Order: sequence, then structure tokens, then C-alpha cells
Amino acid sequence: MKPSRASRAPKACILIPLGLMALCLLAAAASALSNRSLPQHSSITDRLSELDKARLSEVRHLRRTLGDSAWPGWSQADIPIIVYNEQYVFLVGYPNPPAGWMKVPTLEPRGGPWEEVPGDLFEGSPYYRTRLTDPQKTPQGFTVQVGDRWAATFQTREYGEIVFARDFRSQVPPFVSSLVPVRLVWALLMGTTDAYIAALEHESFHAYQGILAADQLAAAERSTAAEGDYPFDAMDDPWKQEMDVLLQAARTNTDLEARERARQFLQMRSARRADLSADQVAYERLREWEEGLAKYAELEITRQAGIQDGYDPIDGMALDAGFKDYSGQQQFWSAQLNEAKKTQGRSGETRFYYSGNALAVVLDRLLPGWKPRALPGGEYLDDLLQEAVK
Repeated sequence: MKPSRASRAPKACILIPLGLMALCLLAAAASALSNRSLPQHSSITDRLSELDKARLSEVRHLRRTLGDSAWPGWSQADIPIIVYNEQYVFLVGYPNPPAGWMKVPTLEPRGGPWEEVPGDLFEGSPYYRTRLTDPQKTPQGFTVQVGDRWAATFQTREYGEIVFARDFRSQVPPFVSSLVPVRLVWALLMGTTDAYIAALEHESFHAYQGILAADQLAAAERSTAAEGDYPFDAMDDPWKQEMDVLLQAARTNTDLEARERARQFLQMRSARRADLSADQVAYERLREWEEGLAKYAELEITRQAGIQDGYDPIDGMALDAGFKDYSGQQQFWSAQLNEAKKTQGRSGETRFYYSGNALAVVLDRLLPGWKPRALPGGEYLDDLLQEAVK
């Protein structure tokens, strides 16, 4: 005689939780094993790998081909690139450079003399390196000056993953960090080579800002002095409401509706800023100009690469398993636009990257020809939007 359903039910109630527990333990064990095998140092430190060189060549090729689709004149700018790992800083696109680099905006000199990388070439020409003697004085991820030229700076992709894993472990309790699959977290944040290329284009745009508007770029960097007193928590709810309306202006079907939403946004922004000091308002506007425009440029140039049939990446990118041929960049562009209203609860200036990008998207719609007025003109984005809605 078969047991009744009632008699079988208790066994099922026990087995299901046990099965789930076993799966969780297996997942935790797999995460721990995966984390133990994370690389601790770059596989090559004294020169650029072939993949490093291919990625840098693609950054240059992409900007030269589609730079003007994101910002007028960007494709013609001569912008060297600096990348670094734990031992060396490398410079490409600058023959016979003067020693070191200068931190922006203080122009503090850093680094030693550049030497040709022995026995290796980049795009058929020598490239250069200098040893990194102080791990606290890297070129970081921004722009620096080498002599009188502006260069984009970032980590090598491999070293970026190493630093991310190290920082993640230092900020999370050891038991938790051993169970969280760091590779998966990295993949979600900067998993594809497309995202790495976009990040380098972001820093290349900062170099372009330096070329065209060095004083405004320096002012934007100095404005961060207001960050310590900026009321991020108090701004959360009104900021989200403000961004909701701005995104409606970006996404609505008609220009008339977009203009009405933009007016509403500006009114809300003006009311919110009534409680801010002049320095705090300048901090918002300058960071939207600096970081918002760079975010816009990185997203737009990679989006164009994904949607234009005539764009072909360099052949060397076929060797990079993490490169997706910009196929997901249109979807990523849309997701990044939505980030403007998801930044509440986050301290720091990240919100201005996304609000500046959203402002630029609305200006594309309502004020054609606005870009030269922002760069090199230096006009603030919300001032331009104010003109657009008149």
C-alpha cells in the first residue's frame, strides 16, 4: 500500500530545506575556492601585454573614428594615454616625453624620467615606462599633464581587477569576503572590456576638457572642498524627485512635453538650492560640468560604436574574450541614464556624474548646438537648459 500524501509531506518539508542548505554550502565553498585563486599580481609588469596594447589601440581608434559623434573636435585631439600596474607606469602616443607627469590641478610633479620599453613597440613605435616608486603616488584615473600635454590615465585592466579584489577584501569582514564571489562582483561592475574602454574614454574626455578649458577643469577639481559640508542625506528625497522629472524630460515622446518637464525640473532645483551655500551650488554645477560631461561622452561614443554598422574595432580585439563588440552599449546607456534617480542614499559626488549626463541628454533634445557653449565655453548645464525652455 502506497503511503498517503499526508505521510509523505513531512519528509518533503525536511528534504527541501536540507537540499537548499546543501546548495548554499556548495555555493559558499565554490566562492571561497574561486577567491583563493584570484591573482595577487599582474602576469606581466615590465611591459604592456599584447591585450593591453590592443585595448589602448582600440581606445585611440574609437575616439578618432567616432569622437565627433559624442563631442565636436574630440576626434582630432592629440591625447596620449598612461596606464599603470603595481610596478610601472606606461605612456603611449607621446614620442620623447619630458620626465614624469604633473598632478592636476596642483601641478605637483610626480614620477621619474621615461625610458623606452626595451625590445617592444606600440603601434610600430617606441613607448615609454617609468618605475612606480611610491604606491601612493600613482597617476590614478583622471588626466595629468606630461610637459605641456594632457594625457588620460587609468590602470591596466588586469591590475584594476587585482586592486578591486584587494580593496573589496579590506572593506568587508573576512568571513563575508571569503564567501562573496569577487569575480562575479567585478564582472557586474566592470566585467567587459567594453566597460574598460569606456572608462578610458571617460578619462580621455577629461584630458580634452584640460586642453580646451584648463581653468574651468581646475575650478571643478577645487570645488570638491565643499563636499565635506554638503548635505547629501538631507538632499536625498528632493534630489530623487528632481531626477524623476529630469528623466521624464529625457524620455517623453514630444518636445513640448520634454520642455514642460524641464521647466518643472528647473523650478524644483531652484527651490532645493535655496538651502545651499553659494559654494555648495557651485560644487554641484562644476561637478556636473566636469564629471557629467565625461560620463555623457563615454556612454555616447560607445553607444555609437554599437549602433553604427560602419564601425569596426581593430583586429586585435578579436583576441580579447571579454570584448563584446559594444553590442550591449545601447542597453547600458539606458540603464546609466536611469541611475540619475537611484543615487539617493549614496554619499559622495557620484550623483553628479549621472545628473550631468541626464542634463546633457535633455540638452541634445531641446538645444541643438549646445556643446561648444559647455566646452570650451564653460557654461553650466542647467543654465543652458534654462535657455532651452524659454
